[in-house]
Amino acid sequence: MYDLAVMWEWIAFSVRWLHVITAMAWIGASFYFIALDLMLKPNPALPDGAYGEEWEVHGGGFYHTVKYLVAPARMPEHLTWHKWQSYTTWLSGAALLMIIYWVGGELFLLDPTKVDLALWQGILISGGSLTIGWLLYDQMCKSKLSDHPTVLMLLLFVILVIMSWGYNQIFTGRAALLHLGAFTATIMTANVFFQIMPNQRIVVEDLKAGRTPDAKYGKIAKVRSTHNNYLTLPVVFLMLSNHYPLAFGTEYSWIIASLIFLTGVTIRHYFNTMHSTGKGPHWTWAVTVILMVIIAWLSSVRPTETWEDAEARELTPYEQKYASAAGFEAAYDTVLGNCSMCHAREPVYGTMKWAPKKVYLETPGDVARQADQIYLQAGISHAMPPPSAVQMDEEARQTIVAWINEVRDQ
Repeated sequence: MYDLAVMWEWIAFSVRWLHVITAMAWIGASFYFIALDLMLKPNPALPDGAYGEEWEVHGGGFYHTVKYLVAPARMPEHLTWHKWQSYTTWLSGAALLMIIYWVGGELFLLDPTKVDLALWQGILISGGSLTIGWLLYDQMCKSKLSDHPTVLMLLLFVILVIMSWGYNQIFTGRAALLHLGAFTATIMTANVFFQIMPNQRIVVEDLKAGRTPDAKYGKIAKVRSTHNNYLTLPVVFLMLSNHYPLAFGTEYSWIIASLIFLTGVTIRHYFNTMHSTGKGPHWTWAVTVILMVIIAWLSSVRPTETWEDAEARELTPYEQKYASAAGFEAAYDTVLGNCSMCHAREPVYGTMKWAPKKVYLETPGDVARQADQIYLQAGISHAMPPPSAVQMDEEARQTIVAWINEVRDQ
């Protein structure tokens, strides 16, 4: 019988790969066009309606780009739309979120030490919350606040801080930061789908009908594209954060995530200014370093749950299912002997200060909660423990496999 856990893991890996590929395409196109827009130079010889031009050299050839502030006099024969990158990135990211944090919600989504929720309640909060940011942000952009871009960005930052705190009150640290990234990415993709593309289609339809396009549609699209440009780097950080417990596994992870949005502004401001003037403001790097030092300091806070707390905590139904299986005791002893020296609240292996990915394997509840990952990482594969740390024999691995098979046969 084909192992469903293995198949599901490869599905998750494939979707993640697609997500990364399309995200690179979207981010690359976004960064390129922002840089191109800022590097445009005026030229009296340009056609009527042209705003500026840029000469570039790449791949053994020269490229001559001309931008029309509103639109050219007539519709060009060939027009390339840049939209699929954004849509595919969001759709693949949403699929990955469902695979990991909905299907695997009992393990990765909910933190029973924070709030007692059923999995379906957590999923509703997960999916429903992603739309809140877009609705608030879109209404602000359509209000008189659009005349005050700095105030608009500050209010967006306040919304992001509130959501960062809110997610951290409900979800696991990994899920909280990932959802904040998805929350922000939803705003970015909605900008493309609901504003940038529709406004560009209006301009195209005007050209086809022989009408003079209204400049306001291009301005709206430009504002939304600029906002996306400043949000990109924080989203990348949040999507990578699940690999680093120092980002998600501390009491102040919601503050860390909030500060990352400020570093995204300072870094992008440097490059945007450099593209526009040829010289970036170096003070932005000093501010970025200061913010990262603060983040590093916040990340050093030890986990609030002690071994005694974890030992005393009542097992969830998900954990009880694995802990009550016939082979659990033998598997638990195997994990303690091979994994807990690193995966502890206070690791004792080498100079390790924090458990990898904040995965704890000390108490029966810990081991039962991580059953599927133990099976994949140390049962049917040799990914864990690292051979340089512990030599785990095949008999020990089969003990883990036998335990999981017992659960499946129940």
